[in-house]
Amino acid sequence: MRIMCATVLTMESILMGFALLIAKDQATSLQMWLGGALSISFLLTAGMLKRKGGYLLGSILQFLIIGYGYVISLMFYMGGLFAVLWVVAIFLGRRGEAIKAALIASADKNGPKKP
Repeated sequence: MRIMCATVLTMESILMGFALLIAKDQATSLQMWLGGALSISFLLTAGMLKRKGGYLLGSILQFLIIGYGYVISLMFYMGGLFAVLWVVAIFLGRRGEAIKAALIASADKNGPKKP
């Protein structure tokens, strides 16, 4: 789960970098600074996913990237797309971890394989 969520956050950081290039002519300096801080916080949150708080912060950042659509209107769509990817990454990651835990439990139950 952590790898998929970290990938989504890293791609969102790259997306914000490109969004800042688009916004440089029409945005105020405060909006540019907030976009840059948002981009950096995506990368930092990707490293914090070892803890449960990292997933909470990542979920909050999903709302912020959608809110950046007030600066660049296309970010409403791209932020929504990445928010869906975030939810899917968490859902599929938990499902994969459950399957992995079941396989490990069945292997422990049957004992080690002998050659």
